[in-house]
Amino acid sequence: MNWDWDKLQEKRQRQQGQNPPPRPPQNQDNDDAEHEQPRARRTPFGKGGGPDTNPFKRLSQMRVPNGRAVLLVLLAVVVLWLLSGIYIVNPDEQGVVLRFGQYDRTEGPGPHYAWPVPIETVYKPQVTQVLRSEVGFRSVGQSTTFQQGQVRTIPEEASMLTGDENIVNVQFSVQYKISDPVQYLFNVSAPTALVRNAAEAAMREVIGNSQIDSAITDGKLKIQSEATQLLQQILNRYGAGIQVLAVQLQDVHPPQEVIDAFKDVASAREDKSRIINEAEAYRNELLPKARGQAAAMLNQAQAYSATRIRNAEGDAARFDALRLEYEKAPAVTKQRLYYETMEEILAGAGEKVLMDGAAASRVLPYLPLPGLSAPQAPKDFKTPQASQIIQNPKPVEKH
Repeated sequence: MNWDWDKLQEKRQRQQGQNPPPRPPQNQDNDDAEHEQPRARRTPFGKGGGPDTNPFKRLSQMRVPNGRAVLLVLLAVVVLWLLSGIYIVNPDEQGVVLRFGQYDRTEGPGPHYAWPVPIETVYKPQVTQVLRSEVGFRSVGQSTTFQQGQVRTIPEEASMLTGDENIVNVQFSVQYKISDPVQYLFNVSAPTALVRNAAEAAMREVIGNSQIDSAITDGKLKIQSEATQLLQQILNRYGAGIQVLAVQLQDVHPPQEVIDAFKDVASAREDKSRIINEAEAYRNELLPKARGQAAAMLNQAQAYSATRIRNAEGDAARFDALRLEYEKAPAVTKQRLYYETMEEILAGAGEKVLMDGAAASRVLPYLPLPGLSAPQAPKDFKTPQASQIIQNPKPVEKH
């Protein structure tokens, strides 16, 4: 250390133009020791740098921490590692647990415990969420769930060939959800792409078995139903663990080059359907009314027939009773009938003039036919028309 200080003083004096002061005599042994000390400090293994310095020896002389403290630290690490196995499954999820990479069990909603990594691993797919895949178009800014907005057409997916060898552009969407989380996670690597490709294949098969007129107009419901069933069969064969909820046709139209002609044909078909519906509505309105009128006429005819029959039967019974009385007393009965008849006749006459026989013989008989009124029918009686004549009337019973 003194050697370094002397060197520094000599350097300063040379810079100031002064002669360095004479160095005091020192022992050679001390100088050698002082020269060795800085070299020893610059060794990479610490203070010692001589041949007797051993870094492993110094390492073995380090103090080892207390064994109890090490045990507490290890115990805390193990506890934290075990607590990391606690997990919670949400109501719309199911927990799929793997033990050393192999499926072990499936847990329902709620808190659960699994051995921490790397012993067990937990996947939590959302099994109640309805997912949506689009074929032939893409919604702007879409995700796996539906978002209303503008769409972008995908021609290579939308163009399909019908059964009558016509090209039609079909845009549709598929709604599905996870039915088996184990199959969904491990049997298929890209379930979204699988659903889209399988839906496109199923729709191409259904459209290939249909006519273009049916696909554009009134056959859409049938196409959607058949495509849903076929898509579900394809996914079941793959073991994808997916349930198809619905296949919905968004837009079905012919190519742009011939769309005007197809619109005219569709308009003509709609006019045809409209006219047919109007004719059926008129028929449904007219037929019940005609049936009701026919039933009313038939009931009136039957009532008239029954009235006439009852009146005829009453007249016949009255005549039979009168005949029996006439057989017992012909003169009295004859005189009574005469009086009753004259009573009925004279009751309807307006003015009555009584003359004796001599005066009556000198009066000219005059009957004013134009002034006489026709006999009146009963109020409840209706004269039957030609269309109301009853076929096969019942015969009147004779006594």
